[in-house]
Amino acid sequence: MVDRMIHEPARLLIITMLYPVASMDFLRLRKVLGYTAGNLSSHLAKLEAVGYVAMENKFKGKYPMTICSLTKKGRTAIADYAESLKSMSRATDALMEKKP
Repeated sequence: MVDRMIHEPARLLIITMLYPVASMDFLRLRKVLGYTAGNLSSHLAKLEAVGYVAMENKFKGKYPMTICSLTKKGRTAIADYAESLKSMSRATDALMEKKP
């Protein structure tokens, strides 16, 4: 079964960007994805609410900074999501091979 929280395109992109790194600050994530601050905040809040993303507020000098990272639960969820897609793909391939 596909995880609907991850399956939403914007959230899938967010998780995909966070997966290969330990963390990324909000402004960089926003710039890379091209989302508005409100849109990114909304999606991050949903991912944080289910425990897939952790956000930490820090300061860089005098400037506030929000650091985003995938949690262990988030990393497991994206791995499970990828496996679900592979499984569906294999099933589709098997069905296509049976067609005359």
